[in-house]
Amino acid sequence: MSMVSPHGGGELAPLLLEGDALALERLRASRLPALRVSSREKGDLMMLGIGGFTPLTGFMSHADWQGVCDGMKTASGLFWPIPITLSAARSAAETFTTGDEIALTDPDDGSILATMRITEKYAIDKAHECATVFQTTDPAHPGVKLVMEQGEVNLAGPVKVLSTGGFPEKYGDLFKTPKQTRELFAALGWSKIAAFQTRNPMHRSHEYLAKVAIEVCDGVLVHSLLGALKAGDIPAEVRARAIGTLVENYFVKKTVVQAGYPLDMRYAGPREALLHALFRQNYGCSHLIVGRDHAGVGSYYGPFDAHHIFDRLPTDALQTQPLKIDLSFWCYKCGGMASARTCPHTDADRLQVAGTQLRKWLSEGAEVPAEFSRPEVLVILREYYASLAAQ
Repeated sequence: MSMVSPHGGGELAPLLLEGDALALERLRASRLPALRVSSREKGDLMMLGIGGFTPLTGFMSHADWQGVCDGMKTASGLFWPIPITLSAARSAAETFTTGDEIALTDPDDGSILATMRITEKYAIDKAHECATVFQTTDPAHPGVKLVMEQGEVNLAGPVKVLSTGGFPEKYGDLFKTPKQTRELFAALGWSKIAAFQTRNPMHRSHEYLAKVAIEVCDGVLVHSLLGALKAGDIPAEVRARAIGTLVENYFVKKTVVQAGYPLDMRYAGPREALLHALFRQNYGCSHLIVGRDHAGVGSYYGPFDAHHIFDRLPTDALQTQPLKIDLSFWCYKCGGMASARTCPHTDADRLQVAGTQLRKWLSEGAEVPAEFSRPEVLVILREYYASLAAQ
């Protein structure tokens, strides 16, 4: 069995320039008018650069935006569940004309990330995007808030990416490109790989999900978000140490690869689960572990909406398929980890801990049940929370 092919059926299409072409484009970019991108747009640019968004060549046109919102397809018919767009304030957009080339700069330090040739300027119905992608227009939804606050004009066009945005420097070997994960999987002899999406350290329930996947796959890619986090989330460096310790102590050797990717969360629930599967296909994964309320926030989505959306896809939309797993927990009557599909007992017999409760326990130095988190993981998390308290 061979590894899944990149999305679109061709080869990986990274847009990051190298060598002389990179040096020349950087020199040219320094003379171009500049537009500072948002954190979300920076993450999208980085994914375009490393081939995570293969086969896209840049930011979407109005026809692409409309097709993705309404039918999860670009104008060319390519399956894509969430618009990948670039916006600008009206005042900035008015200084550019179609055909112009511009430099796209980092939201934090202003360094040049990419160049872009503008092929179209257009306005969108932001509420329509929110209603179709997030299934809500509630401004309290973090994804809706970002869309409603973005610039009034979208700019479409192909990009040449000139930077990896500081991710390799900050995260070292944790930051891996699709080419690197595919090469690693090939070296391990893996062709059937499940991706485990996370922005948190792994606890016993996450460990259970990964081990279920290992039972039916060659291995698991534990794939951590490296982009912007919500307030209170644990930084990626701490998360990686905790995950590494868990893997070292509780998994069979050479069944887990840990890596990170440079996106921000959109909290788009079911549609984001599809995007997670799509770019994991580019990373070489045949499956995506989809648990309860995947990529959700608050109570905007049903607990298994992200399971059901895969059932409505055309058969040729994605090669990467979902591994649908129900709510998992420790059951005292079963005497081990279980899921709602395998455990017949009541909530009174189950240990289910939300992330907010865990963070409260850790910040207060309270005991955390051994059935919820491995002791080696708790040591690392307690050190992190102690450092916060000392600040």
